Amino acid sequence: MSEEQRANLDATLRQAPFDLSGDLAALRAGFEEVMKHIPVAVDVRKTRVELGGVGAVEVSISGVETSNVILYFHGGVYVIGSADATVPLASDIARRSKAKVVSVDYRLAPEHPYPAAVDDARTAYEGLLAQGVEPKNIAFAGESAGAGLVVALLLTLRDAQAPMPASAFMMSPYVDLTLSGNTIVDKRDVDPLFTEEVLRMRVSDYVASDDPSNPLISPVFGDFHGLPPMLIQVGSHELLLSDAIRLAEGAAEDDVAVALEVTPGVPHVFQGYAAFLDEGDQALNRAAVFLTSHFSKSSS
Repeated sequence: MSEEQRANLDATLRQAPFDLSGDLAALRAGFEEVMKHIPVAVDVRKTRVELGGVGAVEVSISGVETSNVILYFHGGVYVIGSADATVPLASDIARRSKAKVVSVDYRLAPEHPYPAAVDDARTAYEGLLAQGVEPKNIAFAGESAGAGLVVALLLTLRDAQAPMPASAFMMSPYVDLTLSGNTIVDKRDVDPLFTEEVLRMRVSDYVASDDPSNPLISPVFGDFHGLPPMLIQVGSHELLLSDAIRLAEGAAEDDVAVALEVTPGVPHVFQGYAAFLDEGDQALNRAAVFLTSHFSKSSS
């Protein structure tokens, strides 16, 4: 692992910290423009699909035949982001896990506050099941707010006594919209992307008139009994570090098989920099082992 790589990434991110102020349409367009320029390998196949009426992008690798599907949820504090923008990271996960990734375009706040994203996530999963994909051949994955959405969806399915996926993989989960974690303050000097003010600025867009401590909004306050195995990865230089720690702690106390990996000196969703950050590369390799180990042994 390279201290120089970490330092260079930190310096680069500090040149353009995550700014959520201003016009949302402009923020969304700017984000999509940046993501469009991230290179994707020539053997990556991207197909626009629908799952129960919810738009999504299917990402696969040419020549890889598989019945395993990773249902993926993007980040963006519930107000920006898209399935298209996830293709670089989703394709990396697809390649390493030898699975298809289906990234969901759930509705965004403030136009569509809670519970729109959770409803869309459930509809997409049910749409996948309706296509004949077995729950044992499905994993959930997501980064940041998308990782929070993964947990909210799992809680929703558990409460409805619906079939559970094989596993769930979460990167830098944003699971406490009350922003009560201690590292929101304690990590402010080392997080190159976020500040408490930036996060708080958009909380009400998603929460609207609901209670931010609602476990389907802030899953860290949930009861995790009955959830499938989880892998949680987070960097030590994150305001959201305590979100990940408390999520793992709650899952462990509720008898869920959970692994928490805290990688020192790296930022939010550091896996997205795997092409030039050893820690990101190695984290995705470990995630692939986790995902493949929980898929059905009979799958191709």
